Amino acid sequence: MKTAPHMKKPPWLRKHLPTGPGYEKVRRMMTGECLHTVCQEAKCPNQWECFSRHTATFMIMGDHCTRNCRFCAVPNGPLGKPDPKEPERVAEAARSLGLDYVVVTSVTRDDLPDGGARFFADTIQEIHCKNPGADVEVLIPDFQGDEDALSVVLDADPAVLNHNIETVERLYPRVRPGADYPRSLRLLARTKALNPAIPRKSGIMLGLGEEPEEVKKTLHDLFEAGCRLLTIGQYLQPSDRHLPVERFVLPEEFETWRTFAVDLGFLAVSSGPFVRSSYKAEEMYKAVSGHVNDRRELWERNSL
Repeated sequence: MKTAPHMKKPPWLRKHLPTGPGYEKVRRMMTGECLHTVCQEAKCPNQWECFSRHTATFMIMGDHCTRNCRFCAVPNGPLGKPDPKEPERVAEAARSLGLDYVVVTSVTRDDLPDGGARFFADTIQEIHCKNPGADVEVLIPDFQGDEDALSVVLDADPAVLNHNIETVERLYPRVRPGADYPRSLRLLARTKALNPAIPRKSGIMLGLGEEPEEVKKTLHDLFEAGCRLLTIGQYLQPSDRHLPVERFVLPEEFETWRTFAVDLGFLAVSSGPFVRSSYKAEEMYKAVSGHVNDRRELWERNSL
């Protein structure tokens, strides 16, 4: 099913936009505290639902990126220095929202010596300090393959380390010209080696022109790299400047891919047209490990 920019979406991609007091509270808080969310910056179709549920994915280190991925709505440059007070403000916002599971991502900051790793660590630590008992999931860039930067983030003890593969290897030059498929796999594998107690998570978009065998290979690659949590969603074109959707994937096909991934060995898979990497992240994490007292034993056992 081919599409052109702004072609009418199929019925399963039409979504009610719930607004109200909950949505407005989160929106005003983010604006008032000069905070960014990937929900807003990346034009996520779930932002109204998530804000209404008093959840959001914080995006740190600004709202402009050093890269220019052709699927992403976050703009490229110019960049300023990260605000040293931002980690504290994120932690305060999480406390005000009563979050016991906080998702933090960032723009890619190739201009910084460590790619922003220390900023991630500071944010995790501030959240732990101001929200004792809260779990923090981080969705990180590739840090250009810098293992020392990755170690800085892992040493801050996030509950989940998420790094999206985004698409199949063949499409990287067109979809993610500044990224590298093997490098992303190495990051996930290195995370497993450095701290197997921290679960690895990744996500892929469908509808960019990938072939079924390529998707299968990508899921195999992620599993071999130690990834055990997975999201699969539909790519949606943010604007005329971005890549067009090649195909709207049927809901039943997403279920087929979910079954394939579970059979492959993934512990939790969220697959559907509106699924995004941080959508209902807490539910995914707790469905697998919420009832287990020894998190380290669980994830080390499933890292083999």
